[in-house]
Amino acid sequence: MKICVLKGSPNRNGSSNMLAENFVKGAKEEGHEIVEIDAAHSDISPCIGCIHCGYEGECVLNDDMDEIRQKILKSDMLVFVTPLYYYGMSAQLKILIDRFCSRNSSIQIKNFKSALLTVAYNSDDWTFDALESHYDTLVRYLNLDDCGRVLGYGCGTPSMTRYSKYPKEAYELAKKL
Repeated sequence: MKICVLKGSPNRNGSSNMLAENFVKGAKEEGHEIVEIDAAHSDISPCIGCIHCGYEGECVLNDDMDEIRQKILKSDMLVFVTPLYYYGMSAQLKILIDRFCSRNSSIQIKNFKSALLTVAYNSDDWTFDALESHYDTLVRYLNLDDCGRVLGYGCGTPSMTRYSKYPKEAYELAKKL
């Protein structure tokens, strides 16, 4: 399976990317092909809502999204990786997802598998409620097949994450695909 890992953290060495690294390691060990997209360090402009694309056509914006879209559409699975910022996904990942609009139908009919990897400093039981609701809505709207999620409670720093159970959970999630 070809897995596209969509990373939304501006911190290349942060906790959410640590989960991504562990997921990628497990997936590679199982023979999956991995494509990583670093949304936070790509040139991706926000959607301007002009609908020039007609929801399934060329976008008027000239940035990295054309190349990213091609990688996404050649994949079988999308893994959304984000730190929790104010109880939602990072703006960098959200911008990338908003730009799905120009290939809406192509994404919906593909029936991708998907997963969510995320971390937060907070460890209250409601910490990920809003992010999970948003992810569940994406799963429903885009006809994704959710294969699991790793919700890293209490992962405020890379060292907190490294010594938690969550890197192993990300690795094991990939191993069972």
